Amino acid sequence: MCGIAGLWDRNHRLSGEALSASSAAMTAALSRRGPDDEGVWDDAPAGIALGHRRLAIIDLSPAGHEPMVSADGRLVLTYNGEIYNFVELRQALEQEGARFRGECDAEVMLEGFARWGIAATVEKLIGMFAFAVWDRRDHRLTLGRDRLGVKPLYWGVVDGLVLFGSELKALTACPHWTPQIDRDSVAAFLRYAYVPSPDSIYRGIHKLPPGCLLEISENAGEPVLTRYWDLQSVALAGLADPLPEQPDAALDLLEPLLKDAVSRRMVADVPLGVLLSGGIDSSLVAALMQTASPRPIRSFTIGFQDSDLDEAPMAGAIARHLGADHTQLYLSEADARNTVPELAEIYDEPFADASQIPTLLVSRLARQQVTVALGGDGGDEMFGGYHRQRVGEGIWTRVGDVPRPLRKVASALLKMPSSSAWAKVAEQIPARYRPPMLGDKIGKLAAILPLDGPDAMYRRLVTHWPSAEALVPGAGGRLSPLGHAGLATAMPDAFHRARLMDAASYLPDDVLTKVDRASMACGLEVRVPLLDHRVVELAWRFPKGLLHRDGQSKWPLRQILARHVPRALFDRPKAGFSVPIDAWLRGPLRDWAESLLSAEALSKDGLLQEQPIRSAWRIHQAGQRDLGGQLWPVLMLQAWRQRWNQ
Repeated sequence: MCGIAGLWDRNHRLSGEALSASSAAMTAALSRRGPDDEGVWDDAPAGIALGHRRLAIIDLSPAGHEPMVSADGRLVLTYNGEIYNFVELRQALEQEGARFRGECDAEVMLEGFARWGIAATVEKLIGMFAFAVWDRRDHRLTLGRDRLGVKPLYWGVVDGLVLFGSELKALTACPHWTPQIDRDSVAAFLRYAYVPSPDSIYRGIHKLPPGCLLEISENAGEPVLTRYWDLQSVALAGLADPLPEQPDAALDLLEPLLKDAVSRRMVADVPLGVLLSGGIDSSLVAALMQTASPRPIRSFTIGFQDSDLDEAPMAGAIARHLGADHTQLYLSEADARNTVPELAEIYDEPFADASQIPTLLVSRLARQQVTVALGGDGGDEMFGGYHRQRVGEGIWTRVGDVPRPLRKVASALLKMPSSSAWAKVAEQIPARYRPPMLGDKIGKLAAILPLDGPDAMYRRLVTHWPSAEALVPGAGGRLSPLGHAGLATAMPDAFHRARLMDAASYLPDDVLTKVDRASMACGLEVRVPLLDHRVVELAWRFPKGLLHRDGQSKWPLRQILARHVPRALFDRPKAGFSVPIDAWLRGPLRDWAESLLSAEALSKDGLLQEQPIRSAWRIHQAGQRDLGGQLWPVLMLQAWRQRWNQ
C-alpha cells in the first residue's frame, strides 16, 4: 500500500528542474501513505515524472523500490495496492522466460504488462490497485484502477499538463496548476455527503472510475477511457444466471470462495489483524481469519461511551469466542472534539460520512500493533444488507394505493414530535425489542411517505440535503437523481437498482474512500476480502429469496457465520458503524460548529446560501429535529475550505 503521483508536460514548457521539483513536491504530499520509502523517476526530454511513497508490506527489501523499470527498459511503473495472486502470475511469467530481481508483487505486475500487455494483465489480477505506467518507446501514459475502486486515483489535463495522484493533495502540491472549486460538485457533495465519481471538487480534475484504464498519448488528442470490468454488466449477467434456490448448495459455493479471499489477504511480511465492529461482515471475516490462522488473530474495536450505538460488547464477545487477541478503545466526547480538526487534512476532498471519526481512531489503534488489517466492507452492498435497498418496495406495497395528499398529512404528523419526544417513546420499549435510532427511522419514514414509488424513496434516503443545488448559487446543471451515468436503469426491480447504485457509487466514493484515507493517514493497509471480484460476481447470482430470507438480510453471510460463531452472538438488529453526531453537535462539537456556521463564515464569498443553513442549525440546537445528517456535510465543506484556502 502506497501513494503515487506524477505529471506529464506534453507541451514541454517546464524545465527539467521545474519538472523534478514539481514531482518531488507532489510525492512528498503523500508521505503519510508511504512512510517507508520515497522514489521519483523522471525523463526531462519527454516531460514525464512519476513519484512513489512506499508502505512496505511484501518484500521489505530495496528490490521493491518504485518507480520501477521493466526488465526490457521500456515501461516504468508506480503502483499502489496489493495483488493477491502474484505468486501464480509470477510462476506463469517464469515459464515464459521472465526473470525477477525481487519478491514483490509490483515487479510481477510490471513484467506482466511488458509481456502480456496492460489490458490483458489487469484482467488476470486479483487485488486492489491504482497505477500509472509510462511507455518510454511510444510516449504513452496509462492509468488504471481496480474493479471495485478500493484504491483511489485522481487525474486531470490542465493547460497541456497531465496530473495524477492517489489523493488531491498531491495534485494541489503542483505549483503549475491553480485549483478552482466546481460549484456543481459542491452541490452534489451537500446532497450525498461525498463527491460522486467521476467528478472531483475541482474543475477539470476527475476520479478514474473503478474497473477502468485511461490512455493518454503524446499526439493522440483526448484521453481514451476503457472499461475492462463493468459492475452493471456483472450484475445483469448474474441476475440472468441465478443460482437455484437451494440454500445449502449456494452456501457451499460461497464459503470456499470467501475462505480463499480471506486467506489470500492474510499474506504479508508484516503483522496483521482485523477491524472488528461486531457486525455480520467483520465478524465473518474475523472468523474465517481465525480458521486459517495457527495462532490467535489480533482484533480491534471502537466503542462509544454512553451511547445506544455501542456495539463494542458484541465485538468483544465474538473475539472471545474466536480466541482472538482483542483490543478495544472507547471513544469519548473529548476524543471526538480532538479528532474533528484533523479531518479536513486527511480528507482533502470534502467528505462527510461521520463514521470517518471512529474509522480514523480504530485505524490508529490497530496501527500500534499491526501494519495490515482486514475489514468487512462490501457485505451490505453485495449481499443486500442496507435497509434502504428494501424499504422502498416494502413501504410502497403498503401505501402505494393511498392518495398522495393523505400520505403528505401522515408525513407531517410524524414530523410534529421533536427528536427528544421520539427518544422518550423509544425508552418505553423493552431494550431487547427497541429498534436502534428510532427517531432517525421515523424521520426517514416521514421524508419518503409523500414520494411516488420505491426508486424515489431510495433516492431520498441517500440524500442528506434534498435541495442542495439551492444552497449553491450557480450550481445545478450536472446533478443527477441517482448520481452519474444513468446507472441501474436496466435492473429488473427497485431492490436490485438500489443495490447496484450502492455498489457503484456509495461503496467506492463513500465507504472505501473513508477507509482508505483514515487508514493510510496512519500508515495502515486495510484489505477487503468481501470485495474480491470473484465473490462479487457470485453474489450477483444469488436470487433475492436467498439474500433476504426468514426476515433477515444478508442471509448467506449470516448462515456461513453461524457455522463458526453461535447465533446468539450476532442475531440482533443492524446498527452499523453509526456515530452520535446529533448529540455531539449539541455538546462537545457545538463551539467548533458554530464558528464554521456563523453568518460571517457562511457568507464570506458567496459560495453558500446562508439563510437555510443557519435555520437548520437553529432548529437542531433547539432540539426540534435532529439535523446532524444535513449539517455535517456543510461543516465538513467549511472545514475543508478553511484548511485548503478555498
